[in-house]
Amino acid sequence: MRWVAPDALAAHFDRVVLIFNPARPGMATRIDALEQELLAALPEMKVETQPTAFAGHARDLARSAAANGSPLIISVSGDGGYNEVVNGVMDISSTRAVCTVLPAGNANDHFRSMPVRQLTEAIRNGSVRPMDLLRITLSGEKADQVHYAHSYIGFGLTPLMAIGIEKGGKGKILELLSVTRTLSSLEPFELERADGATAQFDSLVLANISHMAKYGTVSDKNNPNDGQFEIVTLPHSGRWRMALMTLRAVTLGLGPQPSVNSYSFTTRNAIPCQIDGEVVHVPANTHVLVESAKHALTII
Repeated sequence: MRWVAPDALAAHFDRVVLIFNPARPGMATRIDALEQELLAALPEMKVETQPTAFAGHARDLARSAAANGSPLIISVSGDGGYNEVVNGVMDISSTRAVCTVLPAGNANDHFRSMPVRQLTEAIRNGSVRPMDLLRITLSGEKADQVHYAHSYIGFGLTPLMAIGIEKGGKGKILELLSVTRTLSSLEPFELERADGATAQFDSLVLANISHMAKYGTVSDKNNPNDGQFEIVTLPHSGRWRMALMTLRAVTLGLGPQPSVNSYSFTTRNAIPCQIDGEVVHVPANTHVLVESAKHALTII
């Protein structure tokens, strides 16, 4: 999807579409308040509410919205819900849709990494800008699978932490305990590079933003529209090194990391992969290509 310059957009969005999970506690009250706020500040604006009914439904709703007119699609969600919305918009090749997210999930890494802006003023001013996405292509025995990530793609420690947190319960103390248990059970994974060389890793993260996993700062850089993403690697090592890396991420941050516009490898064994807030399982002998999709998404 090509980014459209602000002066080429309609003077105003033709509508605002709110996509949200109605089952989340307090969501009904929040959506009602947000709708009233938008209508009070922008009385000429049409506001549509689109509640999801099942996992993956946000993608369907975003795809339908993006196919018509010039909507501003607001995902009232965490990283996983916003990922569905972004992929739904990317399903429409020539859309004029603009996206944003308001935090309403367990993990809101993307929102925490983006500049703070006043929503109604941004809508009134048409303050749109381009943002890169991460495009991951999985090629194996089945047809190629393509997914987009707004924030990061992780292998090894990162998705296992997400699984452990989901099983261990919400709340900072419970989640940190879950991370500790995950470290004790982590197994390394092996990758084969394009030149045939192999390497073992405990963690591999490809990041378009500076924050992830709720408490971690993986990079000093936070420029998600430069056609580059950061690679954060931890070669296979002892448990203490993993623990120290995790501690540094949640305290001082990991500091500068190398930037690239593409990264590829082949899995030697089946491994979980976290795409934003969602975990997918990648079979062995899968070729993985991650690319920066520069200016693929228009945001506000």
